[in-house]
Amino acid sequence: MASVITNPVTNTNLDRSKRRKKKKSMIKENRQSQNQNHARWKTEAQQQIYSSKLLQALNQVSLNSPSPSAPRGGRAVREAADRALAVAAKGRTRWSRAILTSRLKLKFRKQKRQRGSAAAVAAITGTSRSKKPRVSVLKLKAKGIPTVQRKVKVLGRLVPGCRKQPLPIILEEATDYIAALEMQVRAMSALAELLSGSGAASTSSAPPPQSPPPPPPTIQ
Repeated sequence: MASVITNPVTNTNLDRSKRRKKKKSMIKENRQSQNQNHARWKTEAQQQIYSSKLLQALNQVSLNSPSPSAPRGGRAVREAADRALAVAAKGRTRWSRAILTSRLKLKFRKQKRQRGSAAAVAAITGTSRSKKPRVSVLKLKAKGIPTVQRKVKVLGRLVPGCRKQPLPIILEEATDYIAALEMQVRAMSALAELLSGSGAASTSSAPPPQSPPPPPPTIQ
């Protein structure tokens, strides 16, 4: 019988070529999905979906909430608009997941602060020591950070959920986040124009105020 001798060098080359092709196909698929995600924020259908979710979120906002910890006014509207935007993104990105989970984190932090403040008040004595202000090591090292890295850190802080992420992820999330914010501005501007137009129409359709009747003549 003829024996089949396999060459290990050719096998490794084939494995490497297969891995390269697989990696290239995955990168291509990721780029196509990213382009589709960025493009969908520019469609009219996506803007209508976000507008409906925004109206639902604004209906649930109570501007005159009796709870002191609840956000009020413009802050409440902003949080509702951001949550509606994250829901419209369906949690497919880091920034949308960070917005959806930030509400729960803030709730747990407030509970911990209340417990910590109660324990601190119970442990306070009559004498208080003066503490010297501590200088952060990060602030000292920030002077020696190059300009590009400093800008990347600032960009990571602006995009939710990207504070400690590498540059490729920050750029990818920032591109999608900016496209989503542009769609949010368009939807909120259209909603404001609609509300202002309906308010002006209601005031114009209202009957004019009636003048009071003349006083009766006086008898001399």
